[in-house]
Amino acid sequence: MNMQTPAIAPELADFPITRRWPARHPDRIQLYSWPTPNGVKVSIALEELGLPYEAHQVRLRPEDVKSPEFRSLNPNGKIPAIIDPNGPDGAPIGLFESGAILLYLAEKTGQLAGGSARERQLVTQWLMFQMGGVGPMFGQLGYFHSFAGSEIEDPRPRQRYIDEAKRLLGVLDEALEGKEWIAGEYSIADIAMVPWLRALGTTYNALELVGMEDFPNVSAWRDRFLARPAVQRGLNTPPRD
Repeated sequence: MNMQTPAIAPELADFPITRRWPARHPDRIQLYSWPTPNGVKVSIALEELGLPYEAHQVRLRPEDVKSPEFRSLNPNGKIPAIIDPNGPDGAPIGLFESGAILLYLAEKTGQLAGGSARERQLVTQWLMFQMGGVGPMFGQLGYFHSFAGSEIEDPRPRQRYIDEAKRLLGVLDEALEGKEWIAGEYSIADIAMVPWLRALGTTYNALELVGMEDFPNVSAWRDRFLARPAVQRGLNTPPRD
């Protein structure tokens, strides 16, 4: 059987990525991702916000993330990235960097970023805490504990990131005292942060290493987050096959 590639919709034709990952639903937000802690931030947000979207698998291999088509949308060659055919002023917009995408989706819908100017600043504060601290430090911990860095004999790099992960968990545990969500109401700050907490167990096998039992507020927060139906759907988008 001959399978014809769907034609590129005119509003998306200016984006070379659509030549390799064509849109079957060009009126929807196009998500280019893989289910990593960074990738699922955006799929979870899209599910929580109820925005129509189409997910494309972009695997973490050079022929995908370093391809000319993908790098035309994200020159940094990292997932996730999106195209919104109904962007500002009604014109399509392509975006990369998970934190920037979360802020964009929250602004687009007026949801998940705080209802007042003060609340919005608190949400942004914790979002930046994730982008600059939790993500990079937990990722390095995973590298030196579970991946190629574990072969390095010098114990200092691994210990550095164990200690920093514990410190960050302590900050979060204290901030969560008496609260369900990190910035007060459920927000993109929670969506950004908790997938990294989940990865400590599911991907890095590091819960005992960081002493997660010493951070009960963090553990309860993680469990509340993972119980949400939209979160469960977003964690498996796009599917790994």
